[in-house]
Formats: sequence, structure tokens, C-alpha cells
Amino acid sequence: MATAGDTTADGARRGFVYRLRAATGQPLAPASSIGDSFVLTRLASAVQWARKYSFFPYPFVTACCGMEYFSAAGPRFDIDRFGAALPRFTPRQADLLMVVGTITHRLAPVLRRVWEQMAEPKWVVSFGACTSSGGPYNNYAVVQGIDTIIPVHAYIPGCPPRPEAVLDALIKLQDRVQNERGDCPMPEMHGSGRRIED
Repeated sequence: MATAGDTTADGARRGFVYRLRAATGQPLAPASSIGDSFVLTRLASAVQWARKYSFFPYPFVTACCGMEYFSAAGPRFDIDRFGAALPRFTPRQADLLMVVGTITHRLAPVLRRVWEQMAEPKWVVSFGACTSSGGPYNNYAVVQGIDTIIPVHAYIPGCPPRPEAVLDALIKLQDRVQNERGDCPMPEMHGSGRRIED
């Protein structure tokens, strides 16, 4: 039977271990014997490697940037080399939402619903100036950046963006997917670099 003195001693001992770990730069919580094992770490890396080369994009094309998306998927630039060749036209089978073109406030709820219907894990690419910041349309009808509606993982600048920029964004997104950990994904960021608060 534990007494109050035993509980105080255990709390002081845990507090000392906590301060010691913080001072030496070690993780504050003790690692589980299985969670950080070599085998599971290597398995997680293999799963992430397979995931980064098997994107199923959902092209949400609304405006003229769609032609540049088509050219990136064509034979000259061949987005298939990076594992993003099979577009899915249902959000339930897609994990990469490519928002291509101008998004109006009337269309914003549709975009949000498409994003919510996608299965986890999912990523979003903002394609072009109109999608990322409203572009030349600084008016009441156009959303001034889709990061006000859904989280964005990669931005492709330009009006219209070149296919090389599309491939560069895809490579950076693949690097992000490879370095994510299942229990602690990389934080969601706004376009300004601020972390998205829940």
C-alpha cells in the first residue's frame, strides 16, 4: 500500500528525470521498447518511400493554368516519372489535391468538401498565382489564397507556372512525405510560414 510520502518521492524522482532529459537534449518522454525499434523504423521508411512514389492526384482545374498542368503530364515533361501519373477524378481515391486555377468564393465550399472527402494521408498543391494569392483578381469574388480554406503543402508560383516548376514542387512534396513520421506529421503552415492552429 502506497503512502503519500511514496507518491511525493516518485513525483520528485520523475521531475528530476524530466529536468535531466531536458538539460541533455533527450526526449522528455521515455521511448517505448517497440515504438523506436530498428525494425519498425526501417518499415516506416519503406512505407514512406512507397507513398512518395505513388501519388494519386485529383486535378481540381478551374481556369487557364489547366493547360500547364496538362503539359506537365504530357510526354515532354512526363510527371509519371515522379509517381503522379494516374489522376483520380473522385476524391475518395485520391491523396494529392492539385488546385489549378482561380477559386471564387462561390466555389470555395465545393473545394472544401472535396478536400474533406479525401482519405488520410492527403496533401494539397496550390498551382499558380491565382490559387496561391488571388493573382490579378483582387476583388470581392475571388479567394485571395486557398490557404484560407484548406491547408496547403506546396505552392507553385507563376502565371502560368512552367511545367518545370510543377515538377520541382512535386519533388519537394516527395521529400516532405519521406521525412514525415506517422505519429508526428510535419506541421501545417500558412503561405506566410505561420503554423496553422487547430
